[in-house]
Amino acid sequence: MDQTNSRSIAGAVAVLVLAGLAFWSVWAVRPPAPLAADAPGDEFSAGRAYAHVQTLGEAVHVAGSKNAAAAREYIVGTLKDYGLDPQVQDAVGADDALGEGYTMAHVRNVVAELKGTASTGRLILVAHYDSVQVSYGGNDDGAGVATLLETARILTSGEKPRNDIVFVFTDAEEACLCGAEAFVSQHALAKDGGVVLNFEARGSSGPAIMFETTRDNADVVGVYGDVAPYPVATSFAVEVYRILPNDTDFSPFRDAGRFTGLNTAYIDGSAVYHTPEDRPEYMDQASLQHHGSNALALTQAFASRDLSTLEKPSAGDSTYFPVLGYLVRYPGWLVWPVAILALLAVVALSVTVSGIVRGRASFGRQAAAFGLGLLPLALAPILAQVYWLVLVAIRPGYRQMIDPWRPEWFRAAVVALVATLLLLWYALWSRRLGRWAMVVAGFGWLAVLGVLLAAFTPGGSYLAALPALFGALAGIVAVVVRTTWAKFAALTVGGAVAVVILAPTVMLFFPALGLATGAAAALFATMLGLALVVLYPRRAMWPALGAAVLTLVFTGVGLAVDRFDAKHPAPEQLMYALDTDNGQARWVSADDKPGAWAAQYATGTENLEAKFPLLHGDIASGPAQAATLTAPSLTASNSTVEGTHRTLTLLVKPNRDVRLVYLKVPGAKVTAATVAGRAVPADALGDDFGVLFHAPPADGLTVTLTVEQTSPITVRVMDGSDGLAGLPGFTPRPPDVGVEGSHTSELVLVAKTYTV
Repeated sequence: MDQTNSRSIAGAVAVLVLAGLAFWSVWAVRPPAPLAADAPGDEFSAGRAYAHVQTLGEAVHVAGSKNAAAAREYIVGTLKDYGLDPQVQDAVGADDALGEGYTMAHVRNVVAELKGTASTGRLILVAHYDSVQVSYGGNDDGAGVATLLETARILTSGEKPRNDIVFVFTDAEEACLCGAEAFVSQHALAKDGGVVLNFEARGSSGPAIMFETTRDNADVVGVYGDVAPYPVATSFAVEVYRILPNDTDFSPFRDAGRFTGLNTAYIDGSAVYHTPEDRPEYMDQASLQHHGSNALALTQAFASRDLSTLEKPSAGDSTYFPVLGYLVRYPGWLVWPVAILALLAVVALSVTVSGIVRGRASFGRQAAAFGLGLLPLALAPILAQVYWLVLVAIRPGYRQMIDPWRPEWFRAAVVALVATLLLLWYALWSRRLGRWAMVVAGFGWLAVLGVLLAAFTPGGSYLAALPALFGALAGIVAVVVRTTWAKFAALTVGGAVAVVILAPTVMLFFPALGLATGAAAALFATMLGLALVVLYPRRAMWPALGAAVLTLVFTGVGLAVDRFDAKHPAPEQLMYALDTDNGQARWVSADDKPGAWAAQYATGTENLEAKFPLLHGDIASGPAQAATLTAPSLTASNSTVEGTHRTLTLLVKPNRDVRLVYLKVPGAKVTAATVAGRAVPADALGDDFGVLFHAPPADGLTVTLTVEQTSPITVRVMDGSDGLAGLPGFTPRPPDVGVEGSHTSELVLVAKTYTV
C-alpha cells in the first residue's frame, strides 16, 4: 500500500473513531431511562414520583391561591404518610433584587425534619411548590417536589441516617424567592447553616445538570463526583450562572454565607417554561429519573458523612466536567499551570513545525494563519445569531422564545453552519499558508482562550486549555514520527481530548441559552473545530459545500417538523391596566414587538410607568374599554408628627380576588417602613419608595411609614389579578397562539391614587 492510500485510510479511521467518540460523549450526558412504579422500593422510581407530579400539576397553583393551599395540604399529607411530622412555616419573606422596588410575600413553607442517629450537621433538601400565575407547574417545580417526596419515602422506609435531613418545600419562589428567604432568615433549622441541595426545572426534558454551587466548592463537588450515578456538571456553567442575572431558591442560601451546596435543574424543552403547557403530560420522565437518581445518591452520601467540614467552604473551587459518564475534576489552583503549559506546548509545536516542515510552515506563515484564525472564532457566533434572526423572519412566533418547540434540527443546522465556515476558512488559506500553519493557528487560539478564561472565568479555562495542551503535544508527535499509523494514532488521542470535553459542552449549551443565543454553542463548536484542524481533508472545499447543503436541509426539516398548533402554540403576552382615577384602561404587552394577535390590542407605544409603576419605560399599549373593577381601598390611621417627620399606618385592602398589591409613595422621602410586621431595610427606602406584596392577606395589608414631611402625602395603590377572559373587548387567543411564559402574562392591574 502506497503512502497516499495509507494516509487516507488512517485519516478515515481517525475521523470515524472521533465521530463515534463524539456520539458516545453526547449520549453519556443524556438522562437515564425512567424506572416504572413497580421498581424495587429502595430505588428512586420516576413512575412513582410522576404520580406526585400528576397531582400537583392538576391546576395552576400560584402562591396564595386555593390551589396552592391544596398542593401544600397534599405535601403535608404525603409526608405524614411517611411517618414525618411536617410543619407549616407561616411568615413574610422579602427580596430586593427583582427590579420592582422592595418585594415581599406572605409565605407558607412546608418543613419536615428526619432526625439523624448521630448528627454532625444538617442536610437541607429544597424545592418550591408554587407555580407562576398561568402555569400548572408540572415541571417547574413539580419535578423538584416529586423528587423530594420520593426521596423522603425511601429514607423513611430504611435505616435512619446519621445526619439530620430537612425537607423544605418553599412557597412564592416564582414571585420573589420569598419562601426560601423566609426559611433562611427566620427558621430555627436554618440558623446553624448546613449543606443545601436545591432541585429545579426550566423546561420539560434533558439531563439534570448540576449548574450552580456555593463559593469554594471543592468538597461538595467532590461528593457529587464520587456518588452521583449520572453526573452532568461543569465548572464553566457555575461561572456563567454567577454572571447571569438569574436566581432560584438556592440564592438566599448561597448569599447567607453559612451554607454550602449544589443546585440542579433540567433545562431542555424550554418552550413550556412558565406557560400553560407546563403540565405533567409534557414531562420527559427520563429527566425526572435523572433528577431523582442523583438526588437520592447525594442525600444518602451527605447523610452519612461528616457535615461539620462539608458545610463549610473548601480551600477553593474545583474545575470539573463530564467525560463518558464520569466527572473529571481537579483543584482550581491547577487552572493557571494548565493554561500556561498549553501555551508552552503550542509554542513548542510551532518551533517543531517550523524546524521540520521548514518553508511550508515558517513563523511568518504561522503568524499569518494565527491572525486569520480569529475569523471563524468571530464569525461563527455572529452567523449563529443571524441564523436565528432568519428563523424569526420566516416564523415570527419564535421572536419571544429562546428555543422552538422542537429545536433539534435547528441545532444540527447551526453545527453544520459552523462546519461550513471552518472548512471554507481552511480551504481558502491552507494552500497558501500550509496545513501545519493552520494547525498551529487553531491550537494557538485555543491556548490564548485558555489563558483569557483562566483570568476571567477560571472554571471554564479547561474548555480551551486542555484541547490545546493535548492537541499540541499530539501534533509534536505527529510531526516527529515517520510512521503514518503512529502519526494518526497520536492525532486521534489528541483529538479525543477535545471531543470528550467540547462535544458535550456544545450539546449542553444549546438548551442552556437557547437558539436565541446560539452564539455560545457556536463558539464552542468552533473551538472543537479548531482543535481538529489537523484532521481536515486536504481538499476541504467539497466537504464545505456538503456542510452548507446540510445546513439548508436541516433547516428545512426543522421548519417542517416544528409548526405551531394547539399543543405547541406561539407565545404572546398581553395584560390589562385600569386607572380608576379617570376611568381609562389600556391593553398592554411587554413584548418589544407584539405578535399579530396581541398587536390588535397593543396598537402603539407609550410610557405608563407614572400611572402603573410595574410597567417600566416605553411599552406596547392600546386603548381598552373600562371594566367594572373596584380598586383597592386605602385607609390611614395612627398619624403622628415628630419634628419634620410624620409616621402613619396604612391599610391596603383589595376589593377583589388578587395575587398582588403594590404601594408607591411618589414625591416623598420614606425614612422607615414596616410591611405586614416586617421592617424594610434602609437601603430599600428613600424617595419614591415602593413595595410589591404577593399573596396579600384577605383582611388587608398593613404598612407603617415614616416620611420626611408633615403635610399629607400622595400614595398610589394598585392590585393585580390574573385572567383576561370576561374583560370587555377581549377575544380569546386562536388555538395556535398561547400565553407567553411571563410573570405578567394575563395580569389585570387596577390602580387608584389617594392623599393621606
